[in-house]
Amino acid sequence: MTRECHVRFCERLRGQFPRPTHLFGMKAHIGVDAQSGLVHTVIGTAANVSDVTQAGALLHGNETVAFGDAGYRGVHKREEAKRPQWHVAMQPGKRRQLDLTSKWAQLLEQAEQLKASVRAKVEHPFHVIKNRFRHRKVRYKGLAKNEAQLFSLFGLANLVIAKRPLLTLHARSAS
Repeated sequence: MTRECHVRFCERLRGQFPRPTHLFGMKAHIGVDAQSGLVHTVIGTAANVSDVTQAGALLHGNETVAFGDAGYRGVHKREEAKRPQWHVAMQPGKRRQLDLTSKWAQLLEQAEQLKASVRAKVEHPFHVIKNRFRHRKVRYKGLAKNEAQLFSLFGLANLVIAKRPLLTLHARSAS
């Protein structure tokens, strides 16, 4: 088949079989313990659900302090998430606009770096799932099946994250 024939064939196919106009996407919202780095809450929602709406559901009730990225702006106004003291990141655009020659801007930048170091604990389970388990796309149609897969993946990620401290604890007790 020549290239010209192939192009005409593909054009005819496109006319007969229209492509789907929608894609299925989802977000995984997780709650992570700041000391151990283990995931304690997993919520799967549609991709168009904002992060701040799930903030109250990510709390297990014993938190005194909670950290969030810029997607959690305004969380202190929500009734279900009022209990802990929230530390929400500054928007990246406003952070870039800081004039680092002033003392106040330098203090704000240091505060943002400290917040980011705590929030990095939340990103580590995502790193394990995406890079070690190679889970980068949703596999199924429907939230229920994908959320069930997320529960098992984050459970396994907890085992991977807890492996090193448990092995060092075991090595200390064996000698």
